[in-house]
Amino acid sequence: MPVPARAADFALRFALALVLFYASADKLLHPQDFAAIVKGYHVLPDALINPVAIWLPWLELALGLSLVSGFWSEGAATLTAGLFGAFWLLMIVSWARGIDVGCGCFSTKPADPGAEPVSMLYYIGRDAVLFGLALFTAWVRLKAVGEGGE
Repeated sequence: MPVPARAADFALRFALALVLFYASADKLLHPQDFAAIVKGYHVLPDALINPVAIWLPWLELALGLSLVSGFWSEGAATLTAGLFGAFWLLMIVSWARGIDVGCGCFSTKPADPGAEPVSMLYYIGRDAVLFGLALFTAWVRLKAVGEGGE
């Protein structure tokens, strides 16, 4: 892979890793609060809420570490795209069902009472951008492997 392509690949992986690190931080520190957010989506049976609330932030952290280190980065980029795609679809389904979950993507804290509420359409748009970035990163990584790159 030429140097400019290698630099772009790293920049994409680094950007995704930063998003994943940021997303995992508050959830790792407040798993009970995150479990309440997961429950608010009304898509999982009660028996799966705590396992998802505990394991999802660790998965986000592990994917970020893999992307930044380059170790198993093809798989990490692909899994990240799948994860972001699932989050995007979950936002769309929640919006369509009339459920305003307040996302819980990057913080487990409720919005300030005086703050303007954030539209679910904002979260859907943001998640679409992250999904697109992750898909593009996975494509770049898999293309590099297919061409005999890293």
